[in-house]
Amino acid sequence: MNDTPVIGVLALQGDVREHLIALASADAVARPVRRPEELAEVDGLVIPGGESTTISKLAVLFGLMEPLRARVRAGMPVYGSCAGMIMLADKILDPRSEQETFGGIDMIVRRNAFGRQNESFEAAVDIAGIDGDPVEGVFIRAPWVESVGARVEVLAEHEGHIVAVRQGSALATSFHPELTGDHRVHELFVGMVRGNAGAGSL
Repeated sequence: MNDTPVIGVLALQGDVREHLIALASADAVARPVRRPEELAEVDGLVIPGGESTTISKLAVLFGLMEPLRARVRAGMPVYGSCAGMIMLADKILDPRSEQETFGGIDMIVRRNAFGRQNESFEAAVDIAGIDGDPVEGVFIRAPWVESVGARVEVLAEHEGHIVAVRQGSALATSFHPELTGDHRVHELFVGMVRGNAGAGSL
């Protein structure tokens, strides 16, 4: 991998375009990923927001569930926002029936923890590892992290609830940084992908 990593955005549902724009602004080559052969060509992957149960079902339908799990286990950098955080959790509190996750972060996540769509809000979030002013977090039917394992680093909290975590090459936020003009979370992830060169391939 050269200095410009190729980072995919899982393009099954959700705000794919906004993540592609944010990644490009953070000096990555950004590509939508819908098929296993496209997944095989990227150095890292963003899992966008949307509806986690739908993402789970579509990942199975498109033949991506097992290849993606294998890449995550092999150390491919992944970043999940909102529903993407749910998809990276090893366990969901009260999951919908037949809902599966990709896993990768030793955490238990509560779905829709911050309320329904009409209770969406924005809040300034201080994130460990990101310098300067707080990041403006957009919370839309957002989850929060109920608990984490010993290897998980808590990067941010909001009103006493964990809203950003990292475990090795996996990053997750409850909120949507791609919906603002601030691309520092994506810059953090692109830096993680650059630092992971050579790992995560099969």
